[in-house]
Formats: sequence, structure tokens, C-alpha cells
Amino acid sequence: MYATTPGAGAPSFRLSARDRHVWALFADWCAATNQPPTPATPHQLARFLHDNPASPATQRRRVSVINTSHRRLGHPAPGSSDEIRRALGTARAARLERLSTRVAPRITQVPVTGWPAGLFGRRDALILVLAATGVGFEQIARLRRRDITLTGDNAASLRLTVIGDRIVLPSSLESPEIEVATIYRRWTEVLGFLDRNHGATRPLADHFKAGGDLSGFDAAYQPDDRPLLTSINRWGHTPLIPAPLTARAITAITQAHLSGRPPAHTIPQRRARSASAPTASAIESDHSLDPHYYERGIEARRDAHQGLSDVTDLLDDIEDRADQLLAELLGILDDVT
Repeated sequence: MYATTPGAGAPSFRLSARDRHVWALFADWCAATNQPPTPATPHQLARFLHDNPASPATQRRRVSVINTSHRRLGHPAPGSSDEIRRALGTARAARLERLSTRVAPRITQVPVTGWPAGLFGRRDALILVLAATGVGFEQIARLRRRDITLTGDNAASLRLTVIGDRIVLPSSLESPEIEVATIYRRWTEVLGFLDRNHGATRPLADHFKAGGDLSGFDAAYQPDDRPLLTSINRWGHTPLIPAPLTARAITAITQAHLSGRPPAHTIPQRRARSASAPTASAIESDHSLDPHYYERGIEARRDAHQGLSDVTDLLDDIEDRADQLLAELLGILDDVT
């Protein structure tokens, strides 16, 4: 047995030469990344293993040494299965809470009346609720009518079930202003109305223009294999053969509402035809524009729009990568006691 080399973060107990080398490697990495070696977090340990690749046996040995050192110093072992699972759950819960806190105020601003704004609003409100509960955009796009149900006896105890998994609503969605049951029922009323009228949207438009009362039509809603969330064109028409929204479309809808600038969804005004076309008068100017002026401007705006639209996805990718690192660490620890 040999004592560890004195230094920052060096444990006061004795380690073997082999274990001392592992601890020195970890301590050096912590110093290089400006982090204390004790107490280390599961995220910190996962990053260490990622930055120092080795065989599974070597990685398990490293985790064992770091765990033992922490326990002897009275700290929780960052590489224990319980700690990693707790970190995974905490990270996901924190991310979900941040998302739901941003989404909740937007849900109350979505219109549910008027044509066609109320039709879009009823669908988009359900999308925002699903996003706030942590359902991924890809999964939302794949949802069928039969995949989502509500269980409970009253509005206060209602809980969402998506593909058999019970989803506990974040605290930000359990407010009097946001009733998930009502949001879900409003969309099923739309689908039930379309089912009863063979997909005709003109009668649906008349109902929305008359106040948007579709009470009772949810009884005609059939929880079958058809898409839950369908596309809607600018005039408020849904496809005769139900077509599901894509994950890209759901992402764009969510981002538009979170930005506070969702589309107004107003029907374009028809232009009246005049008896004779007005005579265009020539405009004289001493200034000449670059012939590629408009093309460059459109291209610049397109690039800016694409760049900004990727910000949310990039942040999500970073958090997903952190969760993946912890999951990989958990896999390494399957054989570690």
C-alpha cells in the first residue's frame, strides 16, 4: 500500500499504486476542467470517462476506485447506480419544468374561437400541452387517436396517458387557467364533428363563426388508428384522407408560440376584379439598384430564419447528450457492485 501524492483533492487514506494512478488521472482531469475532484457529480464522472476512453474493464475499474474514494471521504459515490438514476431523473425533471414554465403562459393565449384561428388554436393548444409534459416532437407526430386518453373523475385529478404511459402533469400545467381535460376535449370535439360530417369543413366553419360551440360532438369521436393531429391549410380545410403533422411541423408550431409570434391564421381576402386594369405610370429615379439586391436580401433572411430556428434544437441536443452520457455510465456500472 502506498500513500497518495499530496495535492489538491488527494484523499487522506492510503491507496495502492494501481488505484493511486487512477485517482491521479481523475484529479488531473478535474484540475484541467476547473472542477473539484470531491465531491464529484455523476455528470462529472460521465464526462471524465467520455474524455478518457478505455476498455469497459478499465472504465469499470476507474469508477470503482472513484466510488471507493468518495465513500471513504464520506461523500456519495458518483458512480453508483442509484446516484446516476437520480441524476438522470433530476436532469429530465428540471428540463421538463423549464419547458413547461415557458409553455404554460402561451397555452392561455391560444385562441379557441373564430374561423379559422379557433380551429388552429384547438390543435396547437394540445400540441403545447404534450410538449410541456415531455413528449418528444417525433412521438407527438406519430400519435394516433387511440394513443391518448384521460383518466380520472374530475378536472383536478385528471391525468394524461400517452401510449399506455401515465404522464404526471408539471405543476405549471395544474392551474385553474389551464385545464388539460378541456384542451383535449376541444380537439376531440373538432374531430368528432368532422367524423359526423364526413370530413366537411364548411359546416365546421359555420359553427366557429357562430361562436365555436361544439359541445357534444366529442361523443362522435372515435379513438381509432387515424392520426391524432392533422394538417390544416390556410383556409381551414383538413385533408380528406387524414395526414399526420410531421415532427418538423410540430417543432415549428411550438417554436412559433414560444416566440410569442404565432401566425394569425386569417383567411386571405379575395381581390375584386376591376373592369379595366389601371395604367401603370413610369417612375423616374436617379438611383439604380443592384440587379441582385432582392435575391441577396431574401437569401439573408432565409439564412437568419434557419439559424435561429435551430437554437432550440441545439440546446435540446446538448441536454440529450448529457442524459446519454449518464445512461452510458449506467451501462458500464451493470457489473459494478
